[in-house]
Amino acid sequence: MDVTISAAVEADERASSTARLLSQLPAWFGMAEANDAYVKSAREFPALIARAGDETVGILLHHRHFPEAAEIHLMAISPAWHRRGIGTAMIGKLVSDLRLDACQILQVKTLGPSHPDLNYARTRAFYRSAGFLPLEETSALWPGNPCLLMVKPLG
Repeated sequence: MDVTISAAVEADERASSTARLLSQLPAWFGMAEANDAYVKSAREFPALIARAGDETVGILLHHRHFPEAAEIHLMAISPAWHRRGIGTAMIGKLVSDLRLDACQILQVKTLGPSHPDLNYARTRAFYRSAGFLPLEETSALWPGNPCLLMVKPLG
């Protein structure tokens, strides 16, 4: 089945899709308080939605910090659709849109490599394969969890 990627305009759609997808991914998104914050941010941040027919199978929340710099705030793909190119396609669409708007850097934050979580090791490998480079691991952003900042030059 073909998957389409488009901007999600409605705040309710962004929030409900985010909540549903996060509930399918407890190995990555198992903290209720953090998930509530992601759902709230889905009402505020722009999003790309991946759909297979009428089913939403992925969401990518993003925002601009500065005209030159943007961030992937959240990306969640339904487990049944992992390793099928959806994340890569969503990042590709975002990068294309950002380049058209003269953005130069895209960042993402994820659990750092000093934490032994195997799922996040896969996440980091995915972002590396999408062209993101590790910039810094810090414990200052998420108390008790190392945060890896990764960047992708868009030039």
